[in-house]
Amino acid sequence: MTATMRPPASACPACVAAPAAQSLADMEVPKDAHIVLSLPTIHCAACMSKVERALNADPRVHSARVNLTMKRVSLSGDTALTAEDVIPLVEAAGYEAHELDTAALSATATDRAGRDLLMRLAVAGFAAMNVMLLSVAVWSGAAGETRDLFHWISALIVLPAVAFSAQPFFVNAWRALAARTLNMDVPISLAILLAVVTSLWETSLSGEHAYFDAAIALTFFLLTGRYLDHRTRSVARSAAEELAALEVPRAWRVTDTGEEQVSVADLRIGDLIRVRPGGRMPVDGEIVEGTSERDRSLLTGETLPVLGTPGTAVSAGEVNLTGPLTIRASAVGRDTSLARMADLVAIAESGRSRYTSLADRAARLYAPGVHILSALSFLGWLLYSGDLRTALNIAAAVLIITCPCALGLAVPAVTTAASGRLFRKGLLIKDATALERLAQVDTVVFDKTGTLTAGTPEPVNLDAFTTADLAIAHALAEGSAHPLSRALTSAARAAGIAPAQVTGLTESPGYGTSATWQGREVRLGRAAWIGGTATDQTAAWLRIGDAPPQALLFTDRMRDGAAEAVAAFRQAGMTVVLLSGDTAAAVESLARRLDIAQWMAEALPQDKAARIETLSKNGAKVLMVGDGLNDTAALTAAHVSISPASALDAARVASDIVLLGQSLAPLPEAATTARKAVKRIRENFTIATWYNLIAVPLAVAGLCSPLIAALAMSASSVTVSLNALRLR
Repeated sequence: MTATMRPPASACPACVAAPAAQSLADMEVPKDAHIVLSLPTIHCAACMSKVERALNADPRVHSARVNLTMKRVSLSGDTALTAEDVIPLVEAAGYEAHELDTAALSATATDRAGRDLLMRLAVAGFAAMNVMLLSVAVWSGAAGETRDLFHWISALIVLPAVAFSAQPFFVNAWRALAARTLNMDVPISLAILLAVVTSLWETSLSGEHAYFDAAIALTFFLLTGRYLDHRTRSVARSAAEELAALEVPRAWRVTDTGEEQVSVADLRIGDLIRVRPGGRMPVDGEIVEGTSERDRSLLTGETLPVLGTPGTAVSAGEVNLTGPLTIRASAVGRDTSLARMADLVAIAESGRSRYTSLADRAARLYAPGVHILSALSFLGWLLYSGDLRTALNIAAAVLIITCPCALGLAVPAVTTAASGRLFRKGLLIKDATALERLAQVDTVVFDKTGTLTAGTPEPVNLDAFTTADLAIAHALAEGSAHPLSRALTSAARAAGIAPAQVTGLTESPGYGTSATWQGREVRLGRAAWIGGTATDQTAAWLRIGDAPPQALLFTDRMRDGAAEAVAAFRQAGMTVVLLSGDTAAAVESLARRLDIAQWMAEALPQDKAARIETLSKNGAKVLMVGDGLNDTAALTAAHVSISPASALDAARVASDIVLLGQSLAPLPEAATTARKAVKRIRENFTIATWYNLIAVPLAVAGLCSPLIAALAMSASSVTVSLNALRLR
């Protein structure tokens, strides 16, 4: 018999709770598993809902959220849950899925710089509104002690606001001066500081004029331009990081005692690694056991899977489709083909960064000119009048009225207007200088699989088969994850053909599927396995009993708008080139259909990048359009690049522009809009130049009061913005 033990009475409730709290603290609270998958084929809200429902229906998944913009799903679940458990759930819903390494993505999780700029912009705007209210009273005739009081109140508002909001300009200017160079932020910072200093001096001497309103308005307008500029860049992330995130973070290593799951970083050359169907190769190596077909489309652009047998070399990033494989590692870590591809991207990114934008080129001429002009004005008036106060006021007026604000808005205002117009046409501009570079393009290079074509096969001769034969083929296709089997299943369902009743359905990895139908053996698969005759056209062979095998022919469907886009580019006088990793027959066939004279087949990633570099060295300005991992180096090596939204994250990140829709038809219009945008940018620079030619002599002559300087500065900024809006 056991007695019930009660805790002793105590006047301290915490004493009673302490033992229970301690026991809870000592217990290990299990943590959820967190998994991130890339979903390259989702494209709408319906896709999001379907994926989330498929994942949340599994009791092991606690929550799943899809990010359509980034084409990812983040989910949490039971501690033992792995990516191998949830990827089949997504694929069963009809979507492609790849695991992403969350550690490799952590660096791009937040946009701190954007939030920081927005906060400084808000502070500057709030301060500018209040100071303008006080300035109106001064401009209306307030004098004496009232005027001085309003000036001091303005100072109390402007000093902390400028100290906080103008930090981006001060920091960049200091870095430039420390490096003994000049940039646009140097005259901006000097104008703001000089406006504040002269205003304080004037206020302390009970002067009539102060530049507090001009200083904070200048800060606000410039921060507006800086934030608009940042927003056009914020979508862009490092393509090399995205490629690294696609590397498989874990692998199953075969040991003497069985299999163990280890980090890919722990793998060594010579290790035996088991790769299950649906899994991605974690290393380069050679198959030592098993037969399966491998999907290499993301790496090489090949449309059809490739058979892998013992002795076949495999590369990191390939997807194992139909059977388990054991591979012996020959290259691991930074030595794999996928890592080398990431290195190619990083090299290409560094080359592209050497492009000098129109704004930077204008700043090189503008900054020293403004400084020299302001200094000469100061010295001239000091020698002429002998009054330091007058000379300093005029120097400040020159700096303010020369309006770095208009130049600071000239590019961002046009870029934002053009980006908005293209977004409505289905194009997302990711890089601030992409429009400038796109306007210079004279050569367009297309990838084939997934770009000019849909990247998925579709049967073309179903009408040559009886309904009974198609029902048998449907039943056999349902037993395989092969791309041709999936395409046949989708087409049969769309035609309303139900699968036949078969028994003993089995898949022979790398060859096809077989079953028994009404006492006869039926097979669907490779020509050599079925007994068919190999053909140049993509085909799956069907044999029913002893009847002669029949070929189900497939073609890679052309993407909507592909023919129109190619024709429009050629009509505009541009050279069109087709680069693909697919077979020569498939590439030649498509080139002939689209009337593309220049094409290259079986191109490796480095071959594509090298071809674009050769074109660039010969003076061409290349636009690259591609979607696969094998295109990332070429996308970054090109002068400007575009990826479809259906592309894998790495390709979309490597590109400057993302095509949100399914049709390629808007691409030529994007080039036209880019040329118009550059024209508007040059017009804005012209407006700013003419404004300065008229206003600067007035400022140097001492005819510009703070009110006139502030109004002129605002007028030029508004004019530049309105000119940019003409693009809409």
